[in-house]
Amino acid sequence: MLNREINEMLSRVGPGTPMGNLFRRFWLPALMSNEVRSDSAPVRLRILGEDLLSFRDSSGRVGIVEAYCPHRGAPLFFGRNEQCGLRCAYHGWKFNVDGECLEIPNISESDKADMRQRARITSYATREANGVVWVYMGEASKMPPFPKFDYASAPDGQAYAARWLQRTNWLQGLEGEIDSSHISWLHRDFDAESSKMKSAGAQLATDAAPLMEIRETATGYTYGARRNLNGQYFWRQYHWVAPMFSFIPHAPGPFASFGGRAWTPIDDNHVNVFTFGYRNDRPFSKEELETYESGALFPPRMKAAKFQLPDGYLIDTFLPVASKENDYEIDREMQKTVNFTGIWGVHDQDRALAENSRKLGGADPGILDRTKEHLVSADKAIVTARRSLLKMVRELQEGIEPGFIADAEAFRVRAISKICDVASFDAFIETYGEEAHVRRSPSR
Repeated sequence: MLNREINEMLSRVGPGTPMGNLFRRFWLPALMSNEVRSDSAPVRLRILGEDLLSFRDSSGRVGIVEAYCPHRGAPLFFGRNEQCGLRCAYHGWKFNVDGECLEIPNISESDKADMRQRARITSYATREANGVVWVYMGEASKMPPFPKFDYASAPDGQAYAARWLQRTNWLQGLEGEIDSSHISWLHRDFDAESSKMKSAGAQLATDAAPLMEIRETATGYTYGARRNLNGQYFWRQYHWVAPMFSFIPHAPGPFASFGGRAWTPIDDNHVNVFTFGYRNDRPFSKEELETYESGALFPPRMKAAKFQLPDGYLIDTFLPVASKENDYEIDREMQKTVNFTGIWGVHDQDRALAENSRKLGGADPGILDRTKEHLVSADKAIVTARRSLLKMVRELQEGIEPGFIADAEAFRVRAISKICDVASFDAFIETYGEEAHVRRSPSR
C-alpha cells in the first residue's frame, strides 16, 4: 500500500506539482493529426491540468496554445482560424501557433507594438509523427530530442494509433497496463481458440499464477511473466518506459509486432489514453486494421464527442460506447457462457474495473485510494514502477534530470513473447535481449 502523501505525490500532475514537473521533461502524445485541419476549428484539450487549444494554421503547422485570450480571458475556441493565426471572436486579437500576438485591432497604432509583446500567450513545441501530434510542455532549454519509438518512426502503414478518454487518474491506467496476471481472469474467454485476445497469445495464459521477474533498463524496466505450458515455458516480456509508456507483446514467435499504450494526464482525475501498434515486417493488413477499429481490443468502440470536466471546461475527445452510465453493457448471460466478465470489449473490461475502483472521493473521483491495498508478489511490476517514479521525482526535486531522455534511441524497445525451454529471466534476456532491444542499466 501507499500512504496518502506518496499516493498524492505520484497522482497529481498540475503545474508546479512534483509529478507534473517530471512529465514536463518528456514528449507526450496530445491528439491525432487528423483532428486538426488547416484553417478549421481548433480542438479543446487539457493536458497536465492546463486548458489548451490545438489548431493547424494555413501553412499546415500545428500549434498547442493556452485556451484563453490574454485581453479579457475570452475562450479562443470560438475564434477564427485564418491566415496563419487564430483570431479571438471577442475583439479580434490574433495569435499564431508560436503564441505570438499578430494583431490587436482595437487599440491605437502607437500602442500596438508594445502591447503585442506583452500579449503573447503560452505555446508549446509540437511534433507530428505517424498520425499523432506530440507536445513538449517543459522549459525550452531542457527540451530533449524526440524519442525514437518504433511506432513514431515506422514506414507508412506499419504503425497504428488512436486515443480516447478514461475517467481515472493516469497512474491507475498505467498500473492496469503493467499488471500481467489479470489477463488470466479479467480477459478470459471460455472458448480460448475464438478469443479476441488470441493475437496476443492470451489463449495460452492458462497458468493463472505467473512467475514475475523485473530488470531495470535504461528507460525504466523490462519484466517477464513466465507461465508453465505443456512442459515448456510461455514467456511474455513487456517494457515500461518512464513515465507512462507501456509495450505489450503479441502472440509468441519471432518478433514481428507489438502493441502498447501511453497515458497522457488530462488532470488529476482523467487521462487521455493512446494505443499504438507497430509491425516491423510489412504494413498492417486490412483484416488487422479492421480488428483495431472493431473495438474488440484497443481502442474500444468509441465516438468523437465533447466531454465536460467537473469544473465546467469542455474538451474534445473520443468517448467509449460502453461506459459507466450503461454498466459497460455487461451481459450476465454472456458472463455465464462466453467470458469471465460478461463485458464484450477487452478495454471495456479494463475500464469497467478501473473507473469504478475505490477512489479518494470528493473532489478527486479519479484518484485511486491506495492506502487500503493488500499487494502480493504478482504486483511486483506495479510496486517497482511506483518506486522508480518516486525516485525520479525526488531526484528532479534535487536538480537531477532524468538522464536517459537525452538518448532518443533508448526509447526504441520491443515487447516479445516466446514458448521455449529457458527457465530464468536473465537467461531469457541473454538469449532474446537483442530482439527485444533490451538495454540494461544500473542507474538512470
